[in-house]
Amino acid sequence: MKLLTKYNKKVIEIPARKIRPNKTQPRQDFYEEDLRSLSQSISNNGLLQPLTVRKLKNDEYELIAGERRLRASVMAGFTKIPCIVMKCSDKDSAIFALIENLQRKDLGMFEEARGINRLIRKYGITQEQAAIQLGKKQSTVANKLRLLRLSYDEQDWIVQAGLTERHARALLKIQNEDSRKEVLSHIIAENLNVKETEKYISSLLDNKKVQPLHNNNNDKKIVVKDVRIFVNTISRAVDTMRMSGIDAVSNKEETEDYIEYTVKIPKETAYPFPYLNPLPKVTQ
Repeated sequence: MKLLTKYNKKVIEIPARKIRPNKTQPRQDFYEEDLRSLSQSISNNGLLQPLTVRKLKNDEYELIAGERRLRASVMAGFTKIPCIVMKCSDKDSAIFALIENLQRKDLGMFEEARGINRLIRKYGITQEQAAIQLGKKQSTVANKLRLLRLSYDEQDWIVQAGLTERHARALLKIQNEDSRKEVLSHIIAENLNVKETEKYISSLLDNKKVQPLHNNNNDKKIVVKDVRIFVNTISRAVDTMRMSGIDAVSNKEETEDYIEYTVKIPKETAYPFPYLNPLPKVTQ
């Protein structure tokens, strides 16, 4: 497979402001703690592996591989980034970006599935063609894509709880989303491993204790009893504020009876413009 048509091995320094992110980047989560660690390493040792980019119009470049390194370099104060410039098509750029992330083995299961799905939809290729391009079996690609049958909520719960791809595939045996969420909540609350999860779901299906595919009860609400999901949501919200330049501070304390979570946001960053400040209460 020949992905890249022309390849210039020469490393050049490109202003960071001229490097645009790759729209087909499969990786969506960039954790601040990991970026800070990488940023410190780059500050101490320099950028050991150049970014891979391609030339665009208006003297700009599109990132093909290395968004974590780009973010960490900017965080370290670098204004110019060492890059290797390649000439390739939109399709080759998307494939290379996906392969580069897959080879690092730390791409999330749902990020990988969405990346493959985007590749197939955007360029009109089959699962078999995608498998060949990515060096995978067609059955592997098909199994990855099946994960996208889970809703975004379910995907987020699975990731936050640290469950595996085998947990996710086991859940797919339950076709009704409401039932799946109830089962997923139980799996997280009881901290079931893969074998226990598969046994639990099989017993539910055998005893028909899960709802059928077509259920018109739209008023039913799912109650998630595992507080870790909500705590992780708060932590992610605080991380997002910090990455946006808001000096938010969080503190979690656990007692025998409670988990207390405190978030402090400086008013000057919460309300940077006076006319956006909340109006004072008027008493009559």
